[in-house]
Amino acid sequence: MAARRYPFDARAAVRALRAADPALARTIDVFGPFAMQRQAMRTPFEALLRAIVYQQLSGRAAGAIHARMLALFEGGRPTPRALEAMSEARLREVGLSRAKAAAARDLAAKTLARVVPGGRALRAMPDDEIVARLVQVRGIGRWTAEMLLMSHLARPDILPATDLGIRRGYARIQGLDDLPEPADLLAHGERWRPWRTVASWYLWRAADLDAGLPED
Repeated sequence: MAARRYPFDARAAVRALRAADPALARTIDVFGPFAMQRQAMRTPFEALLRAIVYQQLSGRAAGAIHARMLALFEGGRPTPRALEAMSEARLREVGLSRAKAAAARDLAAKTLARVVPGGRALRAMPDDEIVARLVQVRGIGRWTAEMLLMSHLARPDILPATDLGIRRGYARIQGLDDLPEPADLLAHGERWRPWRTVASWYLWRAADLDAGLPED
């Protein structure tokens, strides 16, 4: 689905981050305006099902499996009830591992049980409650929940501190030889509130640099 801009004032976010953290300010100078794209979401069920399929696979391989899986459903639109009724063997025929097939079926069951809320209800929930709900699904951890919060729900204050790219970017902008522990990253990131999603995007960009950032 098409990507969209984030619905908050990115320029105000960048100004606040510049004032809060000199190292992040230098990173902003390198990469310019915030340009993260929000991903549209039909339903939380479909977004999470795609996330399960894509876990630990290259984009091309995951995309092929996801396309084959969608073809199992009328109109290419999986529903929780249709997926719950589908056998594990049928899901495995299109390339899902045993663990991912089990996770997909658990996602369907927990969506039907309203552990995983619908889109309207999800959008009204605070970040921590969304994470607490979603991690009850087999195969959905905190990182996956945080990606949905950032990329689909466009929440402005998410810092996925266990993400390898985020940790690498932080080490790069701080001139560290070793990756930070997630707890240390979260502690430092308190100064980035309420714009930690924006800070995260700059950390991902910094992780891709071939060399360090310029000195003051």
